[in-house]
Amino acid sequence: MRLNEIDYGNARPIEGYGPGFFRIGSDVHHGAVLVTADAAEPWGGYEDLETALTLSGHVDVLFVGTGQTMTAIPKALRDRLEAAGIGVEPMATDAACRTFNVLLSEGRRVAAALLPV
Repeated sequence: MRLNEIDYGNARPIEGYGPGFFRIGSDVHHGAVLVTADAAEPWGGYEDLETALTLSGHVDVLFVGTGQTMTAIPKALRDRLEAAGIGVEPMATDAACRTFNVLLSEGRRVAAALLPV
């Protein structure tokens, strides 16, 4: 099997995660986090709509990591983000991390709002 190095350019991938933390671009973040290609900041969870809305016009899709298992996200959150032009894809946090990295490596305009595992 041939393995290829992934070139993220200047983007900061999610390098790892564990109980209550994420490692993004060599920095460790504790608790829920909002990640874009060039930044990671604390996220207040489903109630923190304003932080997620700052992504409008900058990303096409937001992967919402819902924790250890995939669960539905609040309809109001989904509706407001979609009204702002942001596609919303909820999935388990581990899947959201992997999907974010794959699309980031393709140069896509993606972000991830992640609840810790």
